[in-house]
Amino acid sequence: MGFGDYVSTNTERDVAVKERLVTEWEVTNRRRCQEQALLDRYRDLGMNIDDATTVVNIFAKYGDIMVDEKMVQNGILSPDDGEKPWKKGLITFGAFLVFGSAPILAFIILIPFTRNDTHKFIGACILSALALAALGAAKAKIAGQNYALSVSGTLFNGALAGFAAYVIGWVLRDVAGLED
Repeated sequence: MGFGDYVSTNTERDVAVKERLVTEWEVTNRRRCQEQALLDRYRDLGMNIDDATTVVNIFAKYGDIMVDEKMVQNGILSPDDGEKPWKKGLITFGAFLVFGSAPILAFIILIPFTRNDTHKFIGACILSALALAALGAAKAKIAGQNYALSVSGTLFNGALAGFAAYVIGWVLRDVAGLED
């Protein structure tokens, strides 16, 4: 998962670099068309024609600012604005290790106390729910969101993923002809 996040972030940055080159070319070679597009955008946002024209004329004096504005208008972050891919990958990997180990940890903790697999499964579900709740609370704190909504959304997402994994395992067990 961490490697996937690294590759994804790296790809996003590469796309932003390519898009910036295209936008720079368009601003250089099709300046009037790009100025008109910005003018139309600001008019659509509610600016009157004089103010929109003033803003576009100011941006037109500064090529880099105009390129940045066009990139934002197209919904693409500047290549420099993104996080470092290795850092995002490492954080994802660490979170996966910590929170993903909850179900296995429950089985390990319960080995000396019970041989009943049902009790171990219930323990894994409870510990997984606690880990997901902690993850949802951390997400709410970082993003400044409502704690109850974030925790319940994370728990729901985790329950759905766990259910899907259980069903897939059950179906594959039957397909493979394995017995309990």
